[in-house]
Amino acid sequence: MAEGVPPMDEKAKRTRDLLASFYSPDASAALGVGGGAGVSPRRIASPDSINSPFFDPEVYMSILVQKLNMEGLLQKHVEMAAEIKNLDTDLQMLVYENYNKFINATETIKRMKNNIVGMETNMEQLLVKITSVQSKSDLVNTSLFEKREHIEKLHRTRNLLRKVQLIYDLPTRLAKCIKVEAYADAVRYFIGAKPIFEAYGDSSFQDCKRASEEAIDLVIKNLQAKIYLDSEPIEARAEAVVLLKQLNFPVGLLHGLPIYTCFSPLVDNLKTKLLEKLEDYLLKFQDEYKDTGVSACNATESSDIGQLPDTVSVGDISKIIRAYLIIFPDSEKRLIELVQKLFNRRYGIIQQRIKERMTPADLLNMMRAIWEDVNVMDEILAEAALPAFSLEAARSIVQQYISTSFSYLLDEITDALGKSQQTQKEVVEECPYQNTLEASKKTIIQGSLDLLLDFRQLLDDNLELLAKLTDLIVDWVQEGFQGFFEKLNEQFLVLCGRGYIANPDSCQVDAVQMDKVQAGLVLVLAQLSVFIEQSAIPTITEEIAASFSGGGTRAYEHGPPFVPGEICRIFHSAGERFLLLYINMRTQKISVLLKKRFITPNWMKHKEPREVHMFVDLLLQELEAVGMEVKQILPQGLVRRHRHSDSLGSTTSSRSNPTREDKLTRTNTQRARSQFLESHLAKLFEQKMEIFTKVQHTQESVLSTIIKFCLKSLQEFVRLQTFNRSGFQQIHLDAEYLKNTLKEFVDDEAAIDFLLKEVVGAAHERCLDPIPLEAPILDRLISIKLSKSKEQSQTSP
Repeated sequence: MAEGVPPMDEKAKRTRDLLASFYSPDASAALGVGGGAGVSPRRIASPDSINSPFFDPEVYMSILVQKLNMEGLLQKHVEMAAEIKNLDTDLQMLVYENYNKFINATETIKRMKNNIVGMETNMEQLLVKITSVQSKSDLVNTSLFEKREHIEKLHRTRNLLRKVQLIYDLPTRLAKCIKVEAYADAVRYFIGAKPIFEAYGDSSFQDCKRASEEAIDLVIKNLQAKIYLDSEPIEARAEAVVLLKQLNFPVGLLHGLPIYTCFSPLVDNLKTKLLEKLEDYLLKFQDEYKDTGVSACNATESSDIGQLPDTVSVGDISKIIRAYLIIFPDSEKRLIELVQKLFNRRYGIIQQRIKERMTPADLLNMMRAIWEDVNVMDEILAEAALPAFSLEAARSIVQQYISTSFSYLLDEITDALGKSQQTQKEVVEECPYQNTLEASKKTIIQGSLDLLLDFRQLLDDNLELLAKLTDLIVDWVQEGFQGFFEKLNEQFLVLCGRGYIANPDSCQVDAVQMDKVQAGLVLVLAQLSVFIEQSAIPTITEEIAASFSGGGTRAYEHGPPFVPGEICRIFHSAGERFLLLYINMRTQKISVLLKKRFITPNWMKHKEPREVHMFVDLLLQELEAVGMEVKQILPQGLVRRHRHSDSLGSTTSSRSNPTREDKLTRTNTQRARSQFLESHLAKLFEQKMEIFTKVQHTQESVLSTIIKFCLKSLQEFVRLQTFNRSGFQQIHLDAEYLKNTLKEFVDDEAAIDFLLKEVVGAAHERCLDPIPLEAPILDRLISIKLSKSKEQSQTSP
């Protein structure tokens, strides 16, 4: 295949070859078979090639039968039938197209033939007319030739007389210019007449030359005097130096002239003063910014933001630089340094105000004002390369603005979460954690969308400086969101007392102490992580895809700047970690209460139980507090309650035992042994129950897990003690009471019953005389406690 021809697929190539073979008189040449001399066509195309002129159907069919099964042959048949049909369609369309072209060509030839008829006659008439016009024009030129020559001669004489008159009027004109101090016009007139003085000044125009030189000497003296006057503007003094140079009075040649002996130091003094004035403008600008920088940041007129102070303007500076360049064209290095210093200071002002937070409109106004001044200065001093310098400065400014905006958003979220701890200590709100969660959600989603709108203003603005940074801005925004959510996760760890995880190499740990962290705040962080994973990231991803697609200036090895899947994975893991941390914190607090309950009394001397112990009330109060926190923050889940059933084989409760009457007649020792054996035998036939399942972000799941952990801790504390009969009966009474009360908190009643049975069973094993309370006494004590709790709940506000 020839170079530059794109490769075709097999079908297109075959169609082209078949059409070429159909229209070509030499089929082998059309198919490209006989292209090379000395190469056998048989070597190029095999007999089984269907596109070859040497195609053998029998060989082709034998090969297909060997290679394909019946299904493959049918499929091949369908493909070939479709290809034949397509080829016929292509041939038919080609015939139609050729026919249409033939008809169009015939009609075009017909129209051309009709248009040509009569054209020769018109051309002959046109030629006759052109010949007649040309002959008459020659007659007119011949008759007016002498008069035209005379007019041209008079015109040349008039121009010469006008120049002579200007030479004679030159002294008078110079005197008028000196009188009105129009020295630039005087110098221009004298320079224009100088060639004539040099040619005819010693003969015809001797007096005019002498008078003009006297007048120009007076002009030179006046220009020199203007240079010496400090009261003259710097631009006028610079103009005087330029006019003196135009009169061919260079500095090096003026030392020998008596009236110009001081001209060289005068020029040097002017150069120094120009530089001092430029530096003075820069110092004024710097001092006024230091004095008015704070008030300028709070300016209500956004149009004034970014302008130079009133006493300094780029127009003044540009005039000074223009004069400096005219007088000293070889001294640009110092000017470039001063101009770059000026704009570097102005860009530094923007960077300083970005730290104090500013709107995108203010940023655009400041950058637009500076860019306009850059264009003005670039016309005067292009060697300073101010556009390239401004592009680098704008790159740094926009990147800083985007980074600072994300930092402020992170601070707002941190403040919203930090206020919850102050609110709990200072003011008692009805739903503090719910308000904190909603405020944090709103701050995250609305703050992110507001940032996207602000950044979009930078892209939508028609500022030429930012148009060159479009791809970079897109990448910076995406990188900013990636880094923002990573830092937000680290901030969550700091707030929950695990800040050392985010910075393990740091010598100083800024993390909050675990005992100072509120458990409710940890649960808020857990639910906030779920919100970020499920709602915030998808919404932000859609907005980025809609408004900030493109970019791609990052290196390939660094990967995409914004990876939503990675952020979702981080916050999914953080949500589970915070949820488990909340459960552990609440469980540890309740475990302290349980530990005090079992360590304080002497269980071997425990008295006969007369009521449910007060620690049960404290335990329920703690669980109610947990329930209030959980209901503020977590949503409700699908309630799936496991009801207690006698089929579980429990024989621990005396009320569910059918042989209770027989046991009452036994001796205490026989009863204890019997119940001990029955409890162990019941475990063999009980249904296997999964107690600790994966925690979900729902109210029921979290409460159930905390209660399960607490009951498991209660079982372990029971195993560490030794009980007498009364102590065992007290544990039995408390467990039976908890069976009824804990059902209000959990969605898995069967698991709670199972764990409470384990607690009673552990107390039974650690008791020296494990005789439970009789059923009537147990029921009566529980009823009394329930009635007291009901009365307290009715009387309490």
